[in-house]
Order: sequence, then C-alpha cells, then structure tokens
Amino acid sequence: MKRSDIIDLIRAHSEHDDIAFNNAATVIAKDFEASGQPELASYIMALVARTRTFVPQEVTEQEYDFLERVISSNSSLPLPQAIANDIQGLLNALSKDAGINTVLFYGASGTGKTEATKQIARILGYQLYAVDFNQIIDSKLGETAKNIAKVFQEIHDVGDGAIVLFDEIDAIALDRINQNDVREMGRATSALLKEFDKLDTRSAIIATTNLYDKLDPALARRFDVQVNFNRYTHDDLVEIGESIAKTLTKNNQAIKNDSRTLKKVLQSCPELPWPGTLKNLIKTSVAFSDPLNPNDYLRKLYQRLHGYEPESLELLKSQGFTLREMEVLTGVSRSTIARTLKE
Repeated sequence: MKRSDIIDLIRAHSEHDDIAFNNAATVIAKDFEASGQPELASYIMALVARTRTFVPQEVTEQEYDFLERVISSNSSLPLPQAIANDIQGLLNALSKDAGINTVLFYGASGTGKTEATKQIARILGYQLYAVDFNQIIDSKLGETAKNIAKVFQEIHDVGDGAIVLFDEIDAIALDRINQNDVREMGRATSALLKEFDKLDTRSAIIATTNLYDKLDPALARRFDVQVNFNRYTHDDLVEIGESIAKTLTKNNQAIKNDSRTLKKVLQSCPELPWPGTLKNLIKTSVAFSDPLNPNDYLRKLYQRLHGYEPESLELLKSQGFTLREMEVLTGVSRSTIARTLKE
C-alpha cells in the first residue's frame, strides 16, 4: 500500500468527497488483495458498497423554486485573527446545536463574507443553498411577501444539516422608514420579519450585507449572531496579499518567488484594498506579466496599487526599497541606480 493512497483517502475524507473517498478505498482494497490478504480486501469493499448505497439519495435531491444548491469552497481563506475567532466560535455553536441558527455577516464588498459561508458549509459537511432574490421580488401587489413565505417553507423542507445563504439580504430588507422604494419592498421587509419570528428549523441561515447602516434595524436584531468583516488592519492585508501571491505563483515557472520585494510592494501602499479586490489585482498582475521577465508581475502590482509606474528612484528609496529591489521594479541596473541616487 502506497503512502499516496493513504494521503488521498484522508484528503477525500477531510473534503467530504464521498466519490474520491470510495475510489481511494477501492485502490487500497486491491493492494490488500494482491498482497495475499483477501479477507481484509473483502471487508473494505463491503464498507465501500454500503456507503455507495447512499449516494443516489444525495444526487436525486428535491428541486426548489427559490433555493439554489451551491458548491462549498475548498480554496484557502486567510482572515484576520479577530474574524477567524468569530468564525471558529460560530463553527462550535453550529456543530453542537447551541440554539444559534441565524447569522449576519456585514462589511464592505470583498471582505470575504460569502466565501466564509462556503468554508463553514465545507467544514461542517453541510449542504449549502443560496436564495435567488431575482425569483422572489415581484412587482405585483403582495406577491413578493407570498414568495418569501414559500422561501421559508423550502428552508423548513430542507431540514437539518444545511446552510441557507441570503447573499446581500439588503436587496429585500432595506429600512422601511427611510427607503424611497415602492411600498412593495416595505411589505417584503415586514414579511421577512414575520418569517424570522416563526422560524422553527435547525438549518442555519447566514445573511450577508454591504449596507449594514441601511438595513432595517428590526431585521438586524433578529439575528442571533452578527460578525463584522471590516476588521482588517494594514498588516492583515499585507499578510493576505502575500498568501494570495504565494498561491498564484506556486506552480508558475515563469514567475520568480520574491517574497521580500512583494511584501515591500504591499507595504508601500498606504491604503490596501479589501481582500477580494486585492486578489484580483495580484491575479491580473501575474496573468499580464511578461513571461520573459520573472519579476514583471511585481512591477505591474506596484503600478496597480499606486496608480503609477515605479520610476522615481527617490520615491522608491523613501519607501524602503533596496538597490536590488529597485532593480527588480524598474529594470534599471543597480550600478546605474546607485550612481543616479548619489548624483
């Protein structure tokens, strides 16, 4: 039996991938068969056959009008310690039925609210559903409220072991007093409040919003837990940028892993964007870089963060870049840079 087979088995289990788990177990069973241990091989295959009987039930799931099945995320999600602690506490509460089943994630766009929800579903092994607001909102009088009632009936039908995502819940739950929208939206918010009050499911509901200040206060109070995703310091964003770049450049032979210069590029920007935007900037810098210049992505990232090319040697020096790092960013030789700065 190969070590890689054991690793594949453990990975499949940790990712709740039943198909990959069964495949890895089958390979191990065949190895036992080949090594003269048919009884052990038969026992493993009997267990695999038992688990496979449950797969069709997952595939032939009920179709819903307003809930869409979402694939949980396997990608890494670096978070500040304060937010990570809240997420861990939430995982603890959801895993032991502590009476916490309505959660509000609020913060600016790109802070990781939706991605965190996907990660929570993956870690707990829960099926994730998202509410399709485009299907809910209806211009006809009273229809939106009826649709909301149907949504919560579907949430009830889903049963235990699921997370339902209300992504950007402000689409139907803005402040009823201050909004200038049609009255139908006010009715929608009122209907949402009533459904939350009579919620009787153990399925978790996680809502996200970029407009917390405009969210109806009565609805905000309905959530058992609220998590603020705006708690990123500049150092947090630098570390996240480093993590993102490391992942994107890991298997790219055309990119040189210069973590020291990368960190200084990130540190040189006084106001780094939120993680979602930062990831896009790093991703495009890597994608658009010159394949013949392994350091070109660093120059492009500097330009995207600052809005100008790294051409001023005096500025780069004041930002703490060494002669070698200035050479990387500008393409000018260290000797020329040293002579220019001396003059």
